[in-house]
Amino acid sequence: MSHNKLSFFGHSAFRIVTEQDLKIWIDPWLDNPQAAGKPDSLDADLILITHAHEDHIGNCMDMAKSSATEVVAIHEIQQYLLIKGLPNVTGMNIGGTYVTKGVAITMVPAFHSSSIQEGNEILYGGEPAGFVIRLEDGLILYHAGDTGLFGDMALIGGMYRPEITMVPIGDHYTMGPREAACACKFIRAQKVIPMHYGSFPALTGTVEEFCKELASQQVDTELVELKPGESMPI
Repeated sequence: MSHNKLSFFGHSAFRIVTEQDLKIWIDPWLDNPQAAGKPDSLDADLILITHAHEDHIGNCMDMAKSSATEVVAIHEIQQYLLIKGLPNVTGMNIGGTYVTKGVAITMVPAFHSSSIQEGNEILYGGEPAGFVIRLEDGLILYHAGDTGLFGDMALIGGMYRPEITMVPIGDHYTMGPREAACACKFIRAQKVIPMHYGSFPALTGTVEEFCKELASQQVDTELVELKPGESMPI
């Protein structure tokens, strides 16, 4: 029986605690409007950042002040975070796989934008990305990041065969429910957890609509709704 645990903290923020007690955070924006209070612990062994927007870098700067916490992001975000004083940031790029602390991290494409705003200046944040994560026991998860629908999601599904995928459904800035259901058809994961919805008024996509689209498109993927603060064994 697996002892891995996946927790959702609203918007696109997730924490994986593996059976080896490795704590992996993805896009830890923990002050988001959906957040059900601060998590019980902000300890992090790994923090994965999909792109540079502030609602995804989130609380990373505070969580990664110790060299014991490794941040993994695309090269441009790595350089930015190193300049800002974080001690342990690894840069990679789309298509590559990086193995650290017993976990294999593959950076895959996402269709979005990526920038950092500092005052009146807009800084280039590199390309947006998603992550395929292989845990120590071989379980594979795919966090799609902020993205529109694209056909090569079928390649990601076929190549890496994730068992659990996390996809945005909010619409306006990312896929909506209809597109997200089609993405699930391409990816062919066993379970899907919706994310990036309900945080801002513009994000009108709902879990109910997503459920209907999965059914109408005859997608054979189980929908698992995690409310902010909830966890599930994986």
